[in-house]
Formats: sequence, structure tokens, C-alpha cells
Amino acid sequence: MTEPAPIAPPHSRIGPGRLVLVVGPSGAGKDTLLEIAKAACLGDSSVTFARRVVTREPSPAENNLQSTPEAFRAMIAADEFALHWQAHGHAYGLLRSIDTDIRAGRTVVANVSRTVIAQARHTYANVDVVLITAPPDVLARRIALRARSSDAMSSDRVNRAVNGSEADFTIMNVANPEDHARELLAIIRHEPAASRSTAR
Repeated sequence: MTEPAPIAPPHSRIGPGRLVLVVGPSGAGKDTLLEIAKAACLGDSSVTFARRVVTREPSPAENNLQSTPEAFRAMIAADEFALHWQAHGHAYGLLRSIDTDIRAGRTVVANVSRTVIAQARHTYANVDVVLITAPPDVLARRIALRARSSDAMSSDRVNRAVNGSEADFTIMNVANPEDHARELLAIIRHEPAASRSTAR
């Protein structure tokens, strides 16, 4: 369970780069949009896509670093994670290398749980949260098609809603993935085309 971080004064938060947190329910298509955006950013040294350390079996759709639960706990004890969390019986973490990138002025993009949003906002000077989601019937269909053994029951995954008020931007991923990936890219690149959610 991720412990809440103490509130840091603005001048002590890590910057000047940005941390773009991508959140959303399972089946929303986060990995698909992230992969398209990552390919579009190849050669752009100002943007990095964080690899997660995870304790579940690797998936071909994700670029994760696998760890055993024991090794993960040792990494927590050694303070090797910038952010870490538990979800569906597995542990996930982002290495402290993201702090180096952000201090160097880069934009770091990471797929995370909504449970670390508050901690990230307390730790980093510039955080944007992007909610990628879809209607419940679309989510259920995508989860069923994926059929990953580490997924919980579809109903549980679909009902794991993200509070929209936590998001700075929302992408309703129901049409062409290339179009929605361009929306994500506009947010990552801080382009004028990116419009903030009205919820915040």
C-alpha cells in the first residue's frame, strides 16, 4: 500500500521538467496509445517514457521490467522507487531515474495507478494527469478479448473507475487509436491543441 507523502513546499518539489501520468481503467487502451505516442517521440531527447517494474508475468503489450515480490520489497527498502503501488495483487514501481530526467528538464510519461496521483503532485513541480477511458461495455469487451491470466474478473476491472476530478485531461478512447494518440501527443508536447478537462 502506498503511504501518503508529506506535502512539500513548491520550491522543494522536483522540476523543472514535467511528469505526465497516464491513468484509466483496464481495457481503456492506455498501452496502445502510449506505444503510438512513444514511436512518434523517437529521437526526441526531451521526452522519455518510464518503464515500470512489475511483479506479474510479462505481457507482449507492455514494456515492463519484471521482478519477484521479494526483490521488489528489497528495492522499496533500498529507496529505489520514485513511486510505487499495489494493484490486483501485484506490485508496480517507477525507478528514481525519472527524477534525474525531470531535473534535467525532460518530460517523463508514465502509466500509473490513480492511487499515486496525490503523492506525485506533492513530489513534482509540474504534473499533468491524463485519464484515458471508454464506456463500460467497451471496457468489458476489451478485457474479455485480452484474457490476460493476471487480470481480475472483468466486472471488477470495469468497476474500478477513476475519479475524473483527479485528471487534467481526458481522452475518451472509442475511435481510431491513431487519432487519440495524437491527442495524447499534444498533451505530452504541451501543444495548444491540448485542452484541459473541465472537471478541474
